[in-house]
Amino acid sequence: MATLGVALALIVAGCGGEASSGGAKEGGSKAGGKAGEPLSVRVQAAREAALVRAVTVTGTLAAEDQVAMGFKVAGRIQTINVDLGSRVAPGQTIARLAPVDFQLRVQQAEAALQQARARLGLDPAGQGEQVDPEKTPVVRQARAVLDEARLSHSRVQTFVERGISSKAELDSADAALKVADGRYQDAIEEVRNRQALLTQRKTELDQARQEMVDSILLAPFPGIIRERAVSPGQYVNAGAPIATLVRMHPLRLQADVPEREASNVKVGQEVKVRVEGDATVYPGRVVRVSPAIDEQSRSLRIEAQVGNQAATIRPGSFATGEIIVASSAPAIVVPTTAIVTFAGVEKVLTVADGKVVERRVELGRREGQSVEILKGLTTGERVIVEPGNLVDGETVRVTP
Repeated sequence: MATLGVALALIVAGCGGEASSGGAKEGGSKAGGKAGEPLSVRVQAAREAALVRAVTVTGTLAAEDQVAMGFKVAGRIQTINVDLGSRVAPGQTIARLAPVDFQLRVQQAEAALQQARARLGLDPAGQGEQVDPEKTPVVRQARAVLDEARLSHSRVQTFVERGISSKAELDSADAALKVADGRYQDAIEEVRNRQALLTQRKTELDQARQEMVDSILLAPFPGIIRERAVSPGQYVNAGAPIATLVRMHPLRLQADVPEREASNVKVGQEVKVRVEGDATVYPGRVVRVSPAIDEQSRSLRIEAQVGNQAATIRPGSFATGEIIVASSAPAIVVPTTAIVTFAGVEKVLTVADGKVVERRVELGRREGQSVEILKGLTTGERVIVEPGNLVDGETVRVTP
């Protein structure tokens, strides 16, 4: 029995050792090879490529035009035809004032004009305005008196020369002639005053009619109502804001360019604009560049015009713009998968003498599956395409 127990113990011990050996083999396979064998990596040389060179800026989209519309005259609002978000076309009626007061002023001015025409001897309902003073009743009357005084003076002067009349009568006739001449000149001045009054009354009528036109508020340009400030029945003074109109197309991207890039930015350069939460790229163009660098921020203020025909982007939105300063500039590029980012530091892994070497880099533009290397790498250096969890100094084997 003792011999049988020893034999069973030896068999069990042998089976356990075999199982233990199998487990070790399985673990080595998961590790990727035998213990101490270098990992296989695939590398790709950094290459030179022609990329679009751009300056990235951030800023705010502002409306090209924004106006708080108001009436030029005071009055009570009869109707208002827009509300928040209403789209309006140029010349569209925004609001109207009650027309009664303006109609009465027009009628009053028309009556005053007719009265002024009548005093000049013109047809009250006619169109002509200029008259010959000599043909007006007041001047004709004064002219007749003057002619009579001249004849009387001439007769008395003849009688005095013949000794029929006294010198006193001649003096009286001379004075009467002077008075008649003065009245004649006054009559001409009166006609001129009435002519000026006619012009004034016509101007007052034109003003009254213009006020009636101004009692209708029209949109000065196409856009969307941003705010409505009044309601029907409300009395408003001249210039009081009725509604705020915003022009939606085009918009202005107002942004600051860093001083180091200021010399590269010029009017007319293309801009690609992106808005937060919108994947669409909106085309634009630099239209204004400040002549001076801001001393506080050390930046240059620029404005780009961005098309917005469909009104899909809103004024006031935060936006990022890429100003294309060179359409084809040489650059060093590597695959985007080769970039390792840790704690805000960007780097690539290269291979030297069979070991991993870390290289800190500064990235530029991304284009498709490639990324630009601004600093830290030269053309031809090989980088590990998919570094995974490799660390500096680790032994690797480059696969073809």
